[in-house]
Amino acid sequence: MEVRRKEPSNKRVKPLSRVTSLANLIPPVKAAPLKRIGQTLQRSISFRSDSRAEIVPHRPWSRQAPPTITKRRDSKLWSETFDVGLGQMLSSKEIKRQEAIFELSQGEQDLIEDLKLAKKAYHDPMLKLSIMTELELNQIFGTLDSLIPLHEDLLSRLREARKPDGSTDHVGHILVDWLPCLDSYNSYCSNQVAAKALLDHKKQDHRVHDFLQRCLESPFSRKLDLWNFLDIPRSRLVKYPLLLREILKHTANDHPDRQHLDEAINMIQSIVAEINTQTGESECRYYKERLLYLEESQRDMLIDSSRILSCHGELKNNRGAKLHVFLFQDVLVITRALTHNEQLWYQLYRQPIPVRDLEWEDLQDGEIRLGGSIRGAFSNTERTKNFFRVTYRSGGQLHTHSFQASDAFNKQQWLNCIRQAKVAVGPEPPRSLPFYLKMYYIYVDERVASAVNHPDKTTSGMFSLTIKNVWSWRASRSVLLVTFLL
Repeated sequence: MEVRRKEPSNKRVKPLSRVTSLANLIPPVKAAPLKRIGQTLQRSISFRSDSRAEIVPHRPWSRQAPPTITKRRDSKLWSETFDVGLGQMLSSKEIKRQEAIFELSQGEQDLIEDLKLAKKAYHDPMLKLSIMTELELNQIFGTLDSLIPLHEDLLSRLREARKPDGSTDHVGHILVDWLPCLDSYNSYCSNQVAAKALLDHKKQDHRVHDFLQRCLESPFSRKLDLWNFLDIPRSRLVKYPLLLREILKHTANDHPDRQHLDEAINMIQSIVAEINTQTGESECRYYKERLLYLEESQRDMLIDSSRILSCHGELKNNRGAKLHVFLFQDVLVITRALTHNEQLWYQLYRQPIPVRDLEWEDLQDGEIRLGGSIRGAFSNTERTKNFFRVTYRSGGQLHTHSFQASDAFNKQQWLNCIRQAKVAVGPEPPRSLPFYLKMYYIYVDERVASAVNHPDKTTSGMFSLTIKNVWSWRASRSVLLVTFLL
């Protein structure tokens, strides 16, 4: 369910089919109706594109323009930079270690180039040509500018640690000293949800659309759109643990760098986890602020108190109507997406459903027909696939919702999310007992204690106890408690 996005390559990146928070930080919902938020940083942020928005036609120049040659990024291996004449013979394990260190360094250089390109080729021209306002560009690009010096600093340190022959003895201490600065990623990643929403909205403006299309068809973009470049920092961040583990894997047990590498790996894992949490909470807040309530009775404290958005996405009901469903940590919210004041909002379609009261059922293909009838009457099962049902009781009545996912994989993702949410909230806490029952239990406990402490003594009356019936009293107490709770 979690999709990991690679950094830009020379090939055009297709939207990934699939939410995340802090992070699911994004293919359109049509291709990916479910967004997992549990590990937001491990996947790209996704937004539902407004299907009702006017499609901006391509300009004639874009259809008639001759094909351009995609600019390829130069890449090389560490072995191509190693001077055998200056260096000594290395073992195969050490060569792999050097390659891993070189990959870390080369990745920093590529990242810096891409971030500078995003500013020079996208941000600055759109500001100069007034294609977007400065406020809009600041929202979309966030604190991207502040990330460039951080990575320039690491690249400089790694290059200084490289010996004349091209090899590097130690990198662990460099990483331990540098990694804390990644805390600045908190604000950048937390802004990505709102940034992507605004960018998608601005693409409906033909000037923005035409400018971005020109960039996409230019060699410098390597066939990557603006969001690919804006998502590079997040992609790089989640790659650090893998890069460091690869270096550690090829570092000998007695190598002095090993201890620092272990420490660096623990640090980056903690940093990524914290940023993931912050990003997830930011995404949760964003969508809570986008909810529209038809009635005051639809407002629910479980929504207000939610800090986690487990998943969300587009589903259809058994009448074919498109819904956007949100699974917060404690409540399921069914909405309809709509545009209001040129922004995407989510209007509550039904009463929120507490996760604790919710039950789910996986429906077999063909078990439900459009319109709500069960089994048999609908012969063409093609349109009745990938359904699941949720039910809950409210006011003594049983309420049912049947949802259709885009495919079997998406349906399974939804069921997994609901199952995990049910486990997380736990069983319903026991209700408080009436005062007279509490007094009865206290009295019984006192009589039991008396009988145990004084086995030779009996008492009269209906509560007389001896050592022989101590356990029967305790058993009857348990039965009464269970009977009351049921």
